Amino acid sequence: MKDVPTYLPEGTILPCNLEREDVRDAFLSAKYKSIEDLPDGAVVGSASLRRQAQILAINPTLKLVNYRGNVQSRIRKLGEGVVDATLLAYAGLRRLDLTENITAILTEEAMLPAVAQGAIGIACRTGDEKMMNYLAGLNHEDTRIAVATERAFLEALDGSCRTPIAGYCRKVDGEMKFDGLVAKPDGSVTYRSETVTGVWGHDEGVALGRKVGLELKEKAGEDFFAGLKVDNNWG
Repeated sequence: MKDVPTYLPEGTILPCNLEREDVRDAFLSAKYKSIEDLPDGAVVGSASLRRQAQILAINPTLKLVNYRGNVQSRIRKLGEGVVDATLLAYAGLRRLDLTENITAILTEEAMLPAVAQGAIGIACRTGDEKMMNYLAGLNHEDTRIAVATERAFLEALDGSCRTPIAGYCRKVDGEMKFDGLVAKPDGSVTYRSETVTGVWGHDEGVALGRKVGLELKEKAGEDFFAGLKVDNNWG
């Protein structure tokens, strides 16, 4: 779901989300135990603007390089010494049974996840009642609520990839908790919301996500978003 645009093709809806995997990011390195252990000038491979910004906010001397390919090829290149470290979604490593490559799992506080990270969605045609009935049996409602909240936050920020964006919604003791973040790609400026609490529900979540997105957008100002690099990878 983290790669699905906020604007769906006309006649398409997303009524179903499978139960969400772990949303956290994993740190992988053959030399170092954590981001904080990386020496100045170390090379980190990541194509994600969100990860790049949050890594550089920790240590602006690190060298971030574009790092693409499937998970196996990224792990192989790490072993070959192409980079000193990389970050990957813990959910993907779990699903591919590659968790033995993980050096450390980052907390959501240290590395706020991508919008809808770890969630799988199933779309269908608007008005297709038969298919919607099938999908209702697969839907995990708590995941659908969390994903809808995070996507509303992203949409309020124009739903684009011009800037690093992160958002995380979860249910805690029956209540909604949400954190959002926007940052400069170089990590020099970061705006992160305080943890917002609300009623756990789809419509309430969409309203809350949109509200936080608009608040961060206003706080950052139009100049913050102007001229930032466009990238097709939100994660």
